[in-house]
Formats: sequence, C-alpha cells, structure tokens
Amino acid sequence: MRPSKRAPDEMRKVSFERNIARYAEGSCLVKFGETHVLCTASLEEKAPSWLRGSGKGWVTAEYSMLPRATVERTRRESTSGKQSGRTQEIQRLIGRSLRSVVDLTQLNEKQITLDCDVIQADGGTRTAAITGAWIALHDCIHWMKSRSIITGNPLRDHVAAVSCGIVKGVPVIDLDYPEDSSAETDANFVMTGSGGLVEVQGTAEGKPFSEAELLSLLGLAKNGISSLVAMQKSVIG
Repeated sequence: MRPSKRAPDEMRKVSFERNIARYAEGSCLVKFGETHVLCTASLEEKAPSWLRGSGKGWVTAEYSMLPRATVERTRRESTSGKQSGRTQEIQRLIGRSLRSVVDLTQLNEKQITLDCDVIQADGGTRTAAITGAWIALHDCIHWMKSRSIITGNPLRDHVAAVSCGIVKGVPVIDLDYPEDSSAETDANFVMTGSGGLVEVQGTAEGKPFSEAELLSLLGLAKNGISSLVAMQKSVIG
C-alpha cells in the first residue's frame, strides 16, 4: 500500500484555478495533491535579440520555490546571486515542453514568459508546473487574439506531464515526496494531447530498471497524461 493509500495507477487529486493573478495575461494555480504551483504568463513586446527579424516569437519559462514551500525554509536563490543547477534544468524543461506545441512563427516576434512559482512542494513540482503553465499559456494566447495582436492560433496541441516511479518493486504514478525520496526508479514524462512524447527523464537509484519496467511506467504515464489533458480541456471550456 502506498503511503497515500492510492492504487499504483491512481493520481493525486488535481485541480486548476484560472485567472488567479490580476495583472498577468494568463494565470493558473495548479494543485497535484499537496503540491501547489502558481503559473503566470506574461506577454513581452519584443522577442529575444537573436530572433529579431526572423518573424518568430519565443516562449520561455522561469521556475522558483518560495522559501517555505518545503518543511524547512530554503534560502532564496536571489540572495545567493545565482540559480541552482536544479532550477535551471527545470525551467529549461518547462520552456521546451511548451514550445513543443506552439507555432512560433505566429507570435509576430513577441515573447511569452511563463513564471512557475512553487507555493507548496510535495513531489512532482516540475510536472505540475508544465501542466498548469499550459493553461496560463492558452489564456495568454486567447488574450492576444482578442486584442488582434495575433490573428491565427499558435497553440497546436495540449501538453501535460506526470511523474512515475518504481517504489518497493511496484510501478506507480504521480509520486508524492515520501515515495519520490525512496523510489528505486524515478521518471518524468511529458506528452502532448495527441500522444506524442516530448521528453522522458528516467533515473535508477541503485538497481537499474529493465525495458519492461520502463514500458510499464510509460503505460502509467500515458493514462495519467490523458486524464490531465481531459481536465485541461474541461477547464478552458
């Protein structure tokens, strides 16, 4: 039995609350159980300098944890003068995931920045951030279209993510912190609404995992992401 009493293929309770930030062009508070992430989308009038004149826009992301998102206070990275390697890796993952479903040529050399701030962490913060950031991005694009900033629809598909792992020899989905900290194998899957794989991150903590175990984790992820995409569709109407 899992610490949360869930079945191996059972996710935590997931919820999305849109329009949570008054000034952002798009925003969403996403909750995967006790993991809560505030995602905001901000439109910037200029694309990065290296894209100017190309006709393409850009989608990027920043990620951070509030000091008391965890049991003990974590020092703000801004006070140390640099981001940790973990933070840089996660925000690049979020940016890549969102760009995979955006036609950048339709953004008219504008940039959309997704800020993903972890309010409370209990495992799976990166996967929650990707899933909630898609809704914030969707609402930002809708905001742009309603003001004739763009005419087409650059958003080609949904994207969502979920963690999976092997805990005490059993493949499970959507790990909370007690499972994440003790898993023999830890993996994150990012997929589109049409079923395409965007990114797979998998690590064995000691004993290597087999191909059969990887396929088992992938099967769990496909079902979980399918349910997340269905929730995204329901939330945006």
